[in-house]
Amino acid sequence: MILIVAGRYLAVSGAFAWLSGRVRPGIYAGQRMARQIRGEIGWSLTAAVIYAVPAGLAVHLWQTRGWTRIYTEPAAYGWWWLPVSVLAYLLVHDTYFYWTHRWMHAPRLFARIHKVHHDSRPPTAWAAMSFHPWESLIGAALIPALTFIIPIHVAALGLVLTVMTFFGVTNHMGWELFPRALVKGTFGKLVITASHHHRHHQDYRCNYGLYFRHWDRLCRTDSGLGDFDAETHAHHGGLPAASRRGSGAAASLAAPDI
Repeated sequence: MILIVAGRYLAVSGAFAWLSGRVRPGIYAGQRMARQIRGEIGWSLTAAVIYAVPAGLAVHLWQTRGWTRIYTEPAAYGWWWLPVSVLAYLLVHDTYFYWTHRWMHAPRLFARIHKVHHDSRPPTAWAAMSFHPWESLIGAALIPALTFIIPIHVAALGLVLTVMTFFGVTNHMGWELFPRALVKGTFGKLVITASHHHRHHQDYRCNYGLYFRHWDRLCRTDSGLGDFDAETHAHHGGLPAASRRGSGAAASLAAPDI
């Protein structure tokens, strides 16, 4: 399972890093970016080991004991349940991610746990799993745990993992994959893309969601879309925008009171 998770990370992040270089030549160029990417890969491979443990346990208990609610017959819960189960997993995951992510932006927790992820300035396609081990532990257990609670076909579970990987990587690339019309339209008002998540890496105290924008809107933490060109200047020298304005690094890292 470790090889599967690590291999998936290297293959998908590597493919989108290559694509980034083709679409935006030089986007990850320079010695500083090379050091950053080496760090991202190192943290990510450590995270892959941690993510693989609960995933491997769930697979083992499914195959040997039948304890999970993963099933293989598509019609077992009705064909209608296939898309509903995928949406259910994504909504629960998004909710869990929003609140744990926002919690990790409290100053003390940020410094101890979440700062590793935000050390990617600007983030790259290699940064999707660049987490401190404690953050990896927080994130790794949810999807395996859900397989014991919410019935899901094995192919639908594969789709959930594909969506999770796709959004995790593409939202950190430093450029927008989707057409502007989609990002500015209804799709972009509902679904988080790179433009929305990049704003989080610019301003820290906003845009905490993973897939959907509803929690940010409900909790008034949605600050709209980021500006990739402005981000390049804001992080010049490795300093977040708020620090360059003189507001202090600690203040820029703290989340709103919750």
